[in-house]
Amino acid sequence: MSDSLIEELPKIISRGKKVAQRILDDISSEHRITLQTNEFVLPTKAASGLSEYFGQSTKESHDQKWTNRMIYGDNLLAMQALLAGDPKTGLSSMRGKIDLIYIDPPFDSKADYRTKIHLPNTDIEQQPRVIEQFAYADTWKDGTVSYLEMMIVRLILMKELLSEKGSIYIHIDWHVGHYVKIIMDEIFGRDHFVNEIIWHYIIGASGNSTFGRKHNTIFWYSKTDNYIFNRDAIAVPYNPETIARAKRGEARYSVDATDLEKKGKNPGDVWSDLHPIQGNSIENVQFPTQKPKALLKRILLASSNPDSIVADFFAGSGSLGSVAEENNRKWILADLGKPAFMIMRKRLIDQESKPFLYHSIGDYQKEQFEQSSFRTIGDLAQVVVNLYGALPFPAQEGNPNNLGYIKQSKTLVFVDSPSKLTGYNTLKKAQELRSSFMGGWNKVIILAWNFNPDIGRIIESLDDKNLEVLVIPPDLLDRLKTKSNYDKLIKSRKIRFSSLQYLTVKPIKKKEYNKEQDVLDIELDNYILLSPDVLPLDEKNKEKLQKVIEDDPLSLVEYWSVDPNYDGETFRSKWQEYRGNNDDLRIKKSAKIIIPKTDKKFKVCIKAADVFGFESATVQEIN
Repeated sequence: MSDSLIEELPKIISRGKKVAQRILDDISSEHRITLQTNEFVLPTKAASGLSEYFGQSTKESHDQKWTNRMIYGDNLLAMQALLAGDPKTGLSSMRGKIDLIYIDPPFDSKADYRTKIHLPNTDIEQQPRVIEQFAYADTWKDGTVSYLEMMIVRLILMKELLSEKGSIYIHIDWHVGHYVKIIMDEIFGRDHFVNEIIWHYIIGASGNSTFGRKHNTIFWYSKTDNYIFNRDAIAVPYNPETIARAKRGEARYSVDATDLEKKGKNPGDVWSDLHPIQGNSIENVQFPTQKPKALLKRILLASSNPDSIVADFFAGSGSLGSVAEENNRKWILADLGKPAFMIMRKRLIDQESKPFLYHSIGDYQKEQFEQSSFRTIGDLAQVVVNLYGALPFPAQEGNPNNLGYIKQSKTLVFVDSPSKLTGYNTLKKAQELRSSFMGGWNKVIILAWNFNPDIGRIIESLDDKNLEVLVIPPDLLDRLKTKSNYDKLIKSRKIRFSSLQYLTVKPIKKKEYNKEQDVLDIELDNYILLSPDVLPLDEKNKEKLQKVIEDDPLSLVEYWSVDPNYDGETFRSKWQEYRGNNDDLRIKKSAKIIIPKTDKKFKVCIKAADVFGFESATVQEIN
């Protein structure tokens, strides 16, 4: 590699274009990436800490033609899914349909992405989740070169998503802004560079050895010459004295004084009237890179129309979605960070947004597998067996290639596929193999990637002490990209297969509420968290967490919600409770859900997310 980034830049752009073209060529293939619907959120938070839901504000009659979307996962995969469309989730291809994209990508290789978790009697500091760590490592592995390679592919896909009247705003700072500008000229064309906006903040760093850095740069590019720009919507009022002078004829203007009063002035390309988030700000959601709503509002009003679709693919705290809700725009938010995702969801529920879909990338491990060097699922299973410390069975007819064994304890090891959800059928099959395969075994251990949302209840219902379910590390396929990595993992034995986290709920009671309605009494019972050893914590924080697990495991629940009539497919979140909705950093553990009377059996699904972003669900059938 050349020492000069300027000399390397044409090669970086060329490589990025080739990767983007391969992605675009595969958009319509049968293996296209899809979105998995985790939750359909009808915002109805527990008001003022009360745990009653009467169903009056669930906004069931939403716009059937469009539903706002929040997507958890790598934005490269998210954009591929949006370009492809997915009839299962009611999503047509979004190619050429988005009027405004705003992104605030990371731009500092030395940034500290640790997060502090506040619990009732202690604070815990965690590193980014493993998937986030790998994404970050890939972003900066070769410094600015790999950062730009990451951006180029994504910017090309964003251009495909933009409408013919669309605009993209890229919020950046001094670290890489000049290189990003060159790339944007290449992708969108120098003629479509509309403005370089300077966001100058009054407060900020004062320098001892440098001039204090007190601004960010926002590059605005359009897709075509026919872009949206609503000048009047963002006009800044003139100073009253200025208007008075104009009326007296003491100042020359291109419009008359009456017009001045009506519209105000263009804010120009240096914005010093929009202040960053302060610690005591009412809109502060405790997210390190949160941008003020006033900044996003100016961009949104300028470059989109009512009912436009707007998107942020590095959504962070979700400011664009929040502003879009307040200004009659449709929105798409995507982010890879679980802390960001939990903040966004709570923020939108708080402001009683319209219903929205919470997606993740469908079969994330499946996508990783298809990009890996493994030829078959069986080859991957054999590697997982070895990494667990078990022995694979000899390759011969009749021996499934996803099984291994531990001779000393006579334990059978069953590895499930990354392309399926592990649920009841898998567990029953494992039990049968334990009884019948090669004369039987004392115990069976299932190693799996993805799980049925109701897996905790399934495990409890089987009540089998000789059946154990463990989670394969979600980053494993990333770590197995090369044979040398595999050899290192085998030698180090640092792969941890964690126990499964799950929620338990006390038996739900149904009582008569009135002649037409019943009430469901729902109470959380316990939360079983996976081992602290597999979380991105240092020893001190692991000890703190272990004490919380022992003393009050339900205090780890960040958010829980209820679907009182679960159809077995889409979880419709009709009531939500989360930490911060009261004063003591604990969630309310019970809820009363008012439902229409029915003589039929029905299912109630309760979902929870813990403070680390892990999610679990349980289902109870009501007679």
